[in-house]
Parts: sequence; structure tokens; C-alpha cells
Amino acid sequence: MKTKNLTQQIITHIKEENHSISFAESCTGGRIASAFTAISGASAVLNGSCITYSNEIKHLWLGVSKEILEEFGAVSSQCVLQMLSGIQKMASSEYAIAVSGIAGPTGGSELKPVGTVYIGIVTPNKTLVKQYIFKGNREEVQQKATNKAVKLLYKNLK
Repeated sequence: MKTKNLTQQIITHIKEENHSISFAESCTGGRIASAFTAISGASAVLNGSCITYSNEIKHLWLGVSKEILEEFGAVSSQCVLQMLSGIQKMASSEYAIAVSGIAGPTGGSELKPVGTVYIGIVTPNKTLVKQYIFKGNREEVQQKATNKAVKLLYKNLK
């Protein structure tokens, strides 16, 4: 199913629950928020979104601890868990998506090659963070991460 259809179904589901959603994006640069705001009616559920590209902003805005950033880095499950918690608190939402990764073409390492992306979701019943390695150029990695984030949330709605 196309991302637009999944996004519409997520919005409908969250609206029926009288809940809200928020996003904390790094490597996707606002693409997840854009996918949601492209759907009429998103304003009924979308509280807000932060593009927290730098570690300092992840720390200041979302409360990602400096210890997590130093020990595990911004591209880690630990960081994404704290991003989820921070955006939920900031936006008072029951649902959240957080993404941090290396879109490339620079920035990769042996342990975290270009295309490494951590995607986290929160629902009223579940918190989940998964690691992915996407192939492609910068734009393809960003789009694949956006699509996967939407699919991951959709699969875990109930």
C-alpha cells in the first residue's frame, strides 16, 4: 500500500481514538511531517514536529542526554528512544515517530555505514525502535526512511 494511503489510515485511526501524534526528525528533515500535512484533516491529529538535526538541539529541545550522545551517538536506538520521549512530552501526544540516521553520502563509518537509520514509534500500547540500512543516494535513503517510518507505525496501530 502506498505511503499516502497508509498515512490517511493512520490519521483516521488516531482521530477516532481522539489522540494526537508528533514527530522528531533528524535525517528525514521533515519529510514525515510533510507526508502527514499533505493529507487533508491532518490538523485534527498532528500536534507538531521538530527537525532536530544537531546533537545540541536534540539535547536542548528533546532532552536527549549528553551521555547518550557521547556514548552511543545520535544514530542509535538509545538516542531515538530519548527523542521519542522528548517529543511526546513537548507536544503532549499519545503517538510519536522519531528518526535519526546517516543519509550520506558522507558521515558513514564501518560500524554505522551510510544508510543506517534508527526509526522509533510510540503508540498508547507500545514503544519500538528498529535499525535499518537503506541503499541509495541521499534522497533515496531519506525517502525510504520516511516510508518505513509510516509503515512501521501503521503496522503497530493496534
